[in-house]
Amino acid sequence: MNLVRKLIVTGLGTGYLRPAGTWGSLGACLVFLGAAWALDGRRVCVGGAMLALAAAAAAGCVALGPFTERAFGGKDPNRCTIDEWAGQAVSLVMLPLGAGWADWLKAAGVAFAAFRVFDIVKPPPARRLERIPGGLGIVADDIAAGVYANVFSQLALLLLLKA
Repeated sequence: MNLVRKLIVTGLGTGYLRPAGTWGSLGACLVFLGAAWALDGRRVCVGGAMLALAAAAAAGCVALGPFTERAFGGKDPNRCTIDEWAGQAVSLVMLPLGAGWADWLKAAGVAFAAFRVFDIVKPPPARRLERIPGGLGIVADDIAAGVYANVFSQLALLLLLKA
């Protein structure tokens, strides 16, 4: 049972790679690209898939927060990347998708870069959200970073996809 829980909180093992947060974010971007391909780039369907991923990852993080802190030590340990999966998925919800792989890769790349920046910088109130105890505190700052990254990505992609 501990192996399954560790597999979940490490974002399918991405928490064992360095830098862990980057690999966790990349995992969510790969799911996004798979969804875009499988759903033929239908924006609402891909957005729904990312929302479902964000909700599942956030719920897993909240539920397994106490286990995560015991298993890996400390508040929001580096090996826990399920929070990055949740935040990155939020950054990918309902992005303009354009048409085809080139545009899908642009969307994933812009959202990936934006999320990594906002997750590292943690503009208010993201930094304060880290102080919430347990799993909610582990994931709340990443969800906030995902919202910031989504807004930035929406605007950037509107400009990029028109060019």
